[in-house]
Amino acid sequence: MKFTVIIPALNEEKTIAHVVDAACQSQATDIIVIDSDSLDNTASIAQHHGARVYNWREILPHIPCQPGKGEALWRGVYAAQTEAIVFVDADVEKLSPESINALAQPLTNPAIDLVKAHYTRTYQGQATGGGRVTELCAKPLLKHLFPHLSHIHQPLAGEYAIRRSFALGAEFAPGYGVEVGLLIDAANPTQVPLPPRVHRNRPLHELADMADIVAATILSKAGIGTMNYRPPLNHIDTFFPPPSTPFCEKERS
Repeated sequence: MKFTVIIPALNEEKTIAHVVDAACQSQATDIIVIDSDSLDNTASIAQHHGARVYNWREILPHIPCQPGKGEALWRGVYAAQTEAIVFVDADVEKLSPESINALAQPLTNPAIDLVKAHYTRTYQGQATGGGRVTELCAKPLLKHLFPHLSHIHQPLAGEYAIRRSFALGAEFAPGYGVEVGLLIDAANPTQVPLPPRVHRNRPLHELADMADIVAATILSKAGIGTMNYRPPLNHIDTFFPPPSTPFCEKERS
């Protein structure tokens, strides 16, 4: 099965080489890094290690960028050319090619449209206590508003696979709300067990902003409040007039 690995990145020069190397050693047929205006050497390192690197402004250039991870993934889906896509965060310190392959494999079943990673997150070297926004915000809200998703171990995981045809018709939430928004919209999500994950643990003030957008996304999906979603890509011309020269015309010719 052909699949593309998409890596959203912003100032991740310390970890991007490892993540790209793991993707290149997987069974992926294309590795795309979406660089969100990094101020360090993230883009050049990713390209040197074999990724196809786009600044997010190069994709759908007639549409102004909005801040956040959701924007990078939305544009990355547009750039991808395979039906199966695996998203991987650029700050994962331990990632294996086998884990990437494992995420993509369930998409061979046409009934599956999204595959979440199921793993333990470490915190300060301990095997428990990680994923504070997941445990204290996302899971309680999902339990009450979308109980059919209560079994998903890591609803905010940045490592997951998605069917492009589903993603093209989905609305993408801004920032860190994107993962849980896509999970809620998926008709038949599943999860696969992976080894423990080590991420950069963010300070509390950053987690507060993350929790806010995650909560707002879940509530809006439940019909409580509103959210400024990016529109479905398969109807993008309805929202934004197309440019005279389509993106990736040279790459796709």
